[in-house]
Amino acid sequence: MTDLGTDPTPQPQEAQEAQGPPEPEPLGVERTPTGDPGVDAHLARLADADHLDASGHLAVYEDVHQGLRDALGALDRPPGPPHGPARPYDNRS
Repeated sequence: MTDLGTDPTPQPQEAQEAQGPPEPEPLGVERTPTGDPGVDAHLARLADADHLDASGHLAVYEDVHQGLRDALGALDRPPGPPHGPARPYDNRS
């Protein structure tokens, strides 16, 4: 029994080599805005990976991951200047 969707004739080796590897294609995954401009900018950077071979994805993913970690870590820091003595010389014994 033959499968109707496949061509049983093999292509010559030269034709396969002339085609080369397929070009990267975007996955078409939509990114919903979060409302935080910094986070949205990092998530938008993921689109850069759409135009790269798989070997280039890691650098983009690591960059986005670090940016999102920094944004998340910033939520734990209180706003304003760092806490501590207002004047370092106030700590004299």
